[in-house]
Amino acid sequence: MEAPLEAELEAELDLEGAELEEVDVHIQENLEDALVQEALQTGVDLRQYSRQVELELQEVERASIQDYIRESENIAELHNQISACDAILERMEEMLGSFQSSLSSLSWEIRALQGQAGAMNLRLRNRRQVRERLGGLLDELVVPPTMISVILESPVTSPEFQAQLVALDAQLGAVKDAAFRDTLACADVQHVLDRLRIKAVTKIREFVLQKIFSFRKPMTNYQIPQNSLLKFKFFFQFLLGNERGVAQELRDHYVDTMSRVHFSYFKSYTGRLMKIQYEEVAEKDDLMGVEDTARKGFFSKPSLRSRNTVFTLGNRGAVIGPAELEAPIIVPHAAAKGDQRFPFESLFRSQQFALLDTSCREFSFLSDFFLVSGAAAQELFNSVMGKTLSMLQKHLESFVADCYDAIAVFLCIHLALRFRALMAKRGVPALDGYWGWLLELLWPRFELILELHIQSVQGTDPQRLGGLDTRPHYITRRYAEFSSAIVSINQTLPSERSDALLARLQEFVEELLAPPFGGLVGFVREAEALLERGEGEKLRGMEARVTQLIRGFSGSWKGAVEALSQDVMRSFSNFRIGTGIIQAALTQLIQVYHRFQKVLEQPPLRALPARSDLINIHHLMVELKKHKPNF
Repeated sequence: MEAPLEAELEAELDLEGAELEEVDVHIQENLEDALVQEALQTGVDLRQYSRQVELELQEVERASIQDYIRESENIAELHNQISACDAILERMEEMLGSFQSSLSSLSWEIRALQGQAGAMNLRLRNRRQVRERLGGLLDELVVPPTMISVILESPVTSPEFQAQLVALDAQLGAVKDAAFRDTLACADVQHVLDRLRIKAVTKIREFVLQKIFSFRKPMTNYQIPQNSLLKFKFFFQFLLGNERGVAQELRDHYVDTMSRVHFSYFKSYTGRLMKIQYEEVAEKDDLMGVEDTARKGFFSKPSLRSRNTVFTLGNRGAVIGPAELEAPIIVPHAAAKGDQRFPFESLFRSQQFALLDTSCREFSFLSDFFLVSGAAAQELFNSVMGKTLSMLQKHLESFVADCYDAIAVFLCIHLALRFRALMAKRGVPALDGYWGWLLELLWPRFELILELHIQSVQGTDPQRLGGLDTRPHYITRRYAEFSSAIVSINQTLPSERSDALLARLQEFVEELLAPPFGGLVGFVREAEALLERGEGEKLRGMEARVTQLIRGFSGSWKGAVEALSQDVMRSFSNFRIGTGIIQAALTQLIQVYHRFQKVLEQPPLRALPARSDLINIHHLMVELKKHKPNF
């Protein structure tokens, strides 16, 4: 028994100790209060201070009780209001609970309705899809009576036939797709569509064959039936999709027919052109020994017909101007009536332009009507024009081999280049290989003729050229005209060689101006160089030189210009070349004199008395215009 008593005693002691500890903590907290600390610091008796505080608390309690007594009615009324509010809130809670239960039921009903609506929409979409597919299938399978009557009875040229043919083509394609999907309904209309297809193919075949056979009639303008066929190019598309054997048959007939037509046309046209071929006749020259020199000297040729071809070459570069590229071709019977003669290059241009024009039309027709492009179009074009091109190549080989006119061959080279560019501009590559072959034929021939010219000059016997003359020798003039013709041709298609020839012309003009105006030209260049380096003050020591140049030019320019013009015209018998050189020389003279006047405006020479003798630049230009030829 002693042990439990000891345990209880120890527990009570522990409890009292814990309470004492709490008291100590409470006391410690009160001691930390600011008022307590202030009281301790001032030495106030804590017991007396405690009684005072207790009295104050009692006074406050009595005052509070009086306040409660005075506000008792308000407090009672507030209690009643709170009770009423509590009752209202309780009823509202019951209403909200009932409403929440109703909403739960309504939400379930809404979800049920949404599910039903979704199911109905799905069934509706399925029915619509079935109806659309079934309706489309029915439209594709059902053959309308209008289609049957039009395909069987209407002519192929009628718009109604073409419209129903398009519909038939679409229906045949749809039936093929449906049959591939094992649609049983296709068997019900297949025999009807087959009969319509056979009837349409038969009518189209007869129509196209009739058009193709019309090409074979003499004097037929085949472009008219070609244009007519292009209006019905869907016919061939229909045949390709539904009867390839007939499509190939029509294509073979067309190729065979047009191959013969083009071959016959170009063979006849080339033969007629050769009958009116221009045979150049040697012109009379006022120089002695021309006939003998033509045979044995400069430009001697193996055949008489090519003799002295260079006499009339001065203005032939105009043959290949832009306007002449697409000029009308030569009509042989009309040319024969007028007893006209045409040079080599004119016949070449007419023949090749006729080939170009025909090839462009043929290539475009083949591409549009037979629905081919790229390599397939080129292969089909070669099938149509192959015989014609081979015939023209053989003819040109002999035609060019018999030509010794270098200018004519050079013009043909330019024509070939221009025609190739023209076809590229039209987007027709059909003759690219032909133009390449033609250039490979013409260039070596041109080089051979030039070699013959060089050998002719080298083999000339000077003892047989006649007496001496102060004018340029006629061989020199011939060579100058030959060079001028090359330059004039190249001006229509500039190249590095033509630029070099223009540079040589400038050098000749400078040499021409050097004797009468070399001092003026040299001073202008020297003065401009000084001004460019900023050494313009050095011009002050040149007053005497400048005065001499001014007075010398004023007194002699008219005679010098007249002598220059006469010298050039004597040196170049071709008026076009000579006048071109004169104009270039006079233009450069005006430019030099204008630069000379600008130099005289610099401060070192501005007050020079001799400036009063300067000729007005406008007066000089007016006077120099008098030397412009009127021919």
